[in-house]
Amino acid sequence: MRLAGPLRIVALVVTVALTWIIVSIFLGGPGTGFSRIQQLFISPENSVTAEPRARKYKCGLPQPCPEEHLAFRMVSGAANVIGPKICLEDKMLMSSVKDNVGRGLNIALVNGVSGELIEARAFDMWAGDVNDLLKFIRPLHEGTLVFVASYDDPATKMNEETRKLFSDLGSKNVKELAFRDSWVFVGAKGVQNKSPFEQHMKNSRHTNKYEGWPEALEMEGCIPRRSTAS
Repeated sequence: MRLAGPLRIVALVVTVALTWIIVSIFLGGPGTGFSRIQQLFISPENSVTAEPRARKYKCGLPQPCPEEHLAFRMVSGAANVIGPKICLEDKMLMSSVKDNVGRGLNIALVNGVSGELIEARAFDMWAGDVNDLLKFIRPLHEGTLVFVASYDDPATKMNEETRKLFSDLGSKNVKELAFRDSWVFVGAKGVQNKSPFEQHMKNSRHTNKYEGWPEALEMEGCIPRRSTAS
């Protein structure tokens, strides 16, 4: 019975100490209270600050383009389901959202000096009239940039004149372009060499990503502004 007194004193001291700690946590000033309690349950692994997101530049490019260059990014259509996209200087020129893309060849004509869109149209290369395409690209002015993205079938209606016109714009793959191939290309009226901005994926049942179609192609880069465009 003699131990009852000391035990009561110890219990009282422990109770007072715990009460003081709790009051200090909740009333100890800014930055304390609930935040301190949270810290008791956060492991060191979870307290690491998240890495900042990588900065994106015009059209989502990972790096900015040099001065006097136009930033672009384009994606061909995926099978006959997802339409193509053409972005230039952070402006979407053609896309399904803008409702200006379609089966065949999707072409945006751009002033090579100012970077302003001249005209954008889609040409059905399966059931359309190839003469509509010829009338569109025959009268191009010197220095006009030509952005092309395929969707579904880019080649069934192509004839020799069409292929020659695209070849003169700088394409090296248009001669082999065939049914349901994927193709993205940037050329220009008056170029002397073949364009470095071109990708081509053949339609092959051995390598197709989709049933009956190859995978979509993505291409991005920086195009030097043209010195003349009339």
